[in-house]
Amino acid sequence: MPRKVKAVVITGNGTNCEMETAHACRLAGADQVDIVHISQLLYREKKLDDYNFLNLPGGFLDGDDLGSAKAGANRILHAAIRTDHTAAQETLHDQFRRFIGAGKLILGVCNGFQLLVKLGTLPGFDGNYFRQTATLTFNDSGRFEDRWVYLTTNAASPCVFTRGVKSLYLPVRHGEGKFIAKDGAALKRLHGDQHVVVQYSDETCRTAMMDYPYNPNGAVDAIAGICDETGRIFGLMPHPEAYLHYTNHPRWTREKLPEEGTGLVLFKNAVQFIRSREF
Repeated sequence: MPRKVKAVVITGNGTNCEMETAHACRLAGADQVDIVHISQLLYREKKLDDYNFLNLPGGFLDGDDLGSAKAGANRILHAAIRTDHTAAQETLHDQFRRFIGAGKLILGVCNGFQLLVKLGTLPGFDGNYFRQTATLTFNDSGRFEDRWVYLTTNAASPCVFTRGVKSLYLPVRHGEGKFIAKDGAALKRLHGDQHVVVQYSDETCRTAMMDYPYNPNGAVDAIAGICDETGRIFGLMPHPEAYLHYTNHPRWTREKLPEEGTGLVLFKNAVQFIRSREF
């Protein structure tokens, strides 16, 4: 029998895209999709161990008070998991470490991407998934950007989510989306080891680099999303869960479009991979 796909979508503390993300997982064919509040993990009502596809959706974790998702990253690293009758037995960090070690899939979108980067889970150089080597900071425009963008994919990337995908058209909605690597050596490694998965581009698939508004935030080398060395952990600033059906498209009344939105393919690829022998 094919392996069951059990997806979990984490919500709470400012997350606001959990419903769309869960819907994307269901449309993609996941057998089980649960929206889980982070407090349910902290009180052991739910465990990440019971799932094989972790979704960290967009939002404004803790109001971005310490910078985008920084407080959320600290919670995962240090928050204790408790039961009614015993002292803390483990932290959320322990569950994340086991989840990653088991080779399961993680998708972080917008605030979820910021969370993975602040944790160090992306890019996760040398298998160290909890050492930060990049960040996402304030847009060069100095304002919140809410627009649709073109993306080109890196065919050499190991990312399982973008297999067979050449380009995407998705919305961005963020104030802190500018990707920056720790230093020149880290940036060089991101490209050399094929961690860069998607880059902002124009309509012709030419990488946008610093061309505003094609590159909406001024991201270095137009980097919109990266993966770890296994390709099983992927994060991006644009929202694939926001384009699942042609009626989500900003010009759906003026253009003839395929019924399925381009964002759904990322979730379908994840489901297919979990069911495959590669998983």
